[in-house]
Amino acid sequence: MRTTLVVDAANVVGARPDGWWKDRAGAARRLHEELLVADVPGDEVVLVLEGGAKAGVKPGRDAHVRTVHAPRDGDSAILAEARRAAEKGRQVTVVTADRALAANVGGVGARVVGPSWLLDRLA
Repeated sequence: MRTTLVVDAANVVGARPDGWWKDRAGAARRLHEELLVADVPGDEVVLVLEGGAKAGVKPGRDAHVRTVHAPRDGDSAILAEARRAAEKGRQVTVVTADRALAANVGGVGARVVGPSWLLDRLA
């Protein structure tokens, strides 16, 4: 079965107290670069960016990582990406610490893991 990993970039970046709030675009770019070489499960990684973080990475595909710029809020875009992948019959995992979002993506059949799960695989 093909798999998709959907990453709530705001949650993952926010889980590291490394000064990301001073440079949201730079933090998004670093996360994108780490995802390109990370040993994470998934044929496709979807990185969802919102707000100022969108300036750090252009939307589109780069190898197995597809970057999506949320048109409004990140949660809606993450839910849409999880739903789209699930409707294609893919196994979906969403990386987030947001409880409301976790409940919503669980409703489309996605598995949810926290930011530390991903950060452990990036180190």
